[in-house]
Amino acid sequence: MSTPSDDDALSWAGDATDATLVGQNPAVAPKKKPAKKSQVPAAGTEVAPGWRVVGGPKAEVAVNTGGTQMSSVLLLVHGILAGVYLLYMIGWLLSIGTIVFGGADPLATGMTSIGKILAVLAPALWFGATLWNTRQAESLRWRVVALIVGAIVLAPIPFLLGVR
Repeated sequence: MSTPSDDDALSWAGDATDATLVGQNPAVAPKKKPAKKSQVPAAGTEVAPGWRVVGGPKAEVAVNTGGTQMSSVLLLVHGILAGVYLLYMIGWLLSIGTIVFGGADPLATGMTSIGKILAVLAPALWFGATLWNTRQAESLRWRVVALIVGAIVLAPIPFLLGVR
């Protein structure tokens, strides 16, 4: 009985790559192709933004130098706040239909319509602007603070008070 090797997990039943497993003559068995060397950029070559080449000539590796990675808790906070902003958009959308403005002139009526549209879009714009402006921040604390401030400021008050 043959002993299993570490490469057994990397082949399918019926593969003829290893002569000892299939029962072929090792002298006639097909030879394995040599593995290709990984394409690692040489020092001084261009790499994608946020990456840099480290190591000596034989051990060069491109590493990410971008911002910090989010922890699971911070990712969860971002998801919860994104859900709050989505609910705010829905709340504003439901409440602008109940706000009636009897403008005397077309300019006032048009400005009221633009204000209603911006009220619905404000939570999404705040969330996107906060993520965009804090993308290179060393600490993600300011992003969370800005998102919490927006969650307080952009609350759909007419919807929450039930103004009809």
